[in-house]
Amino acid sequence: MLLHSKIIGGGEKIIVILHGLFGSGDNWKTYANRMATKGFCIHLVDQRNHGRSFHSDQFNYNLLVLDLKYYLDHYKIDSCILLGHSMGGKTAMNFSLKYPEYVSDLFVVDIAPRKYPIHHDKIIEALKSLDLNLIKTRKEAENKLSNFINDNVLSSFLLKNLYWISKEKLAFRFNLNSLSKNLSNVGDEIINNSKFLNNSIFLRGEFSNYVGENDIISIHKNFPNASIITVPNSNHWLHIDNPDEFFDIILQSIK
Repeated sequence: MLLHSKIIGGGEKIIVILHGLFGSGDNWKTYANRMATKGFCIHLVDQRNHGRSFHSDQFNYNLLVLDLKYYLDHYKIDSCILLGHSMGGKTAMNFSLKYPEYVSDLFVVDIAPRKYPIHHDKIIEALKSLDLNLIKTRKEAENKLSNFINDNVLSSFLLKNLYWISKEKLAFRFNLNSLSKNLSNVGDEIINNSKFLNNSIFLRGEFSNYVGENDIISIHKNFPNASIITVPNSNHWLHIDNPDEFFDIILQSIK
């Protein structure tokens, strides 16, 4: 099945952006609009079980890679700049190692190839606590979620996934049951002996703990030409925490 996307801009150079867990392409709309002014065509892709893309009981990186290849082939994209954030970064790495001919430039945002322990289980628990058969307003959902999550930014990010499935019923755009069942797959290590030799940039947040000094060795194992750049004054959401610096780094790093 074809992934849903929002396409912004009409330039010849194509940037494909992959969001993180519980996110969607919409999270990158502000950045995409800005890149479009520089002559790029940006595809904001919703990965399976996210945004407006199809739902599936199966969810792992092998499938996410195949979904992306089907998408690129559908739009007759034989070369693109591929940017992935967090979970989307894992998809981007896996895809670049399997289909390097499709990727001219790779940007991986705040994630490394290593295995990450499950750390979203509390978020899953919080989301499952919301009985959307009973909750009638977004404010009510926000109040109930605050009992489990006291981070307003995270709460707001999660609640962006709420939409009116009918006049009186709210629903999540992501497939909570599948993501819950397959949560351990999200942190999977990249196990691949291939090397991606094209331009590759790994960006990490100054205050984020997702990419440490020990991760640089594992990055260079599969991406020997990779540059690792720390974006100052940023945490995991680099493009939101420091949008100007993030924008300039990407623009200057594209070959």
